[in-house]
Amino acid sequence: MVDGAAVDGAPDEASAEPDAFAMPEFSDAESEVDPASIDLLSDVNLNVKIELGRTRLLVEDVLKLGEGAVVELDKLAGDPVDIFVNDRHVARGEVLVLNDNFCVRISEILDSIGDAAREASGAA
Repeated sequence: MVDGAAVDGAPDEASAEPDAFAMPEFSDAESEVDPASIDLLSDVNLNVKIELGRTRLLVEDVLKLGEGAVVELDKLAGDPVDIFVNDRHVARGEVLVLNDNFCVRISEILDSIGDAAREASGAA
C-alpha cells in the first residue's frame, strides 16, 4: 500500500470515509413553521378554572343563599387569583374589567415542580 491506496489502485477500505452517514442540513426552524399548523389545536378542549377564593359552608347555609347574597372568601380584594387548567394549578393573575367584561391578566406562571411542592406543604 502506498498513501492509503491499494496496490491495484483502488482506495483502501479502512481509510475511505463512509458514505452511509451524511450530515443533514439544518435550516431556520421558524421559517419552516406553517402558521396554519396552530389550527391543529383549535378543537382541543381544556378545562380552565379561575379561583377567586374558597370558603366552607354548611348545606343549610348554601340553601339560604339568594340573589345578592354575599359570601366571604379566604382572600382579600386585590389578591391574585389562582388559574387552573385541567385541575392543575398553572398560574396566578389579577381580575380586570375590560369593556364591561371580567377578564384575568396572567401575572405569574408557576414552576410545575417547585410551586406544586410548596402548595402541597401549605406554603404559598
